[in-house]
Amino acid sequence: MFEQSVAGEVGRDHRHVFPRAVRFADIDSLGHVNNVRFLDYLEDARLAMFHADPHREGLARFQGLVIARHEIDYRRPLTFRLDPVRVESWVTEIRTARFTLAYEIRDDDEIFVRAGSVLVAYDVERASPRRLNPDELAYLRRFTTGG
Repeated sequence: MFEQSVAGEVGRDHRHVFPRAVRFADIDSLGHVNNVRFLDYLEDARLAMFHADPHREGLARFQGLVIARHEIDYRRPLTFRLDPVRVESWVTEIRTARFTLAYEIRDDDEIFVRAGSVLVAYDVERASPRRLNPDELAYLRRFTTGG
């Protein structure tokens, strides 16, 4: 499913870029970042993309997003390093109540992980999906080829 999403990559100017330190605690007994820890990397990037960055720009933060699906392709082992990797994220599909993100965890030379997530706009009080509002849609479009 997400291989097609990644195939429709957007240029670097339409990607959200989040530098993520590789922590010693991320490393498993085989000497590389444990597979499950990559979900933390994706989560940290999403928190920056949908909460911290909009707040810094004076925009409303996204409210009530839930993950409906993750898919991860592990391409290369990531070992402990002093320099951070980049979690680059972009939007591949937008629907009325959900959208799909594609990600790469990479440095200048290697792609360690390609991943995708389906996120659903969620009304916490009603405990049900909701429509994305016009501000959210405009923000998401910044990270597509349509800009």
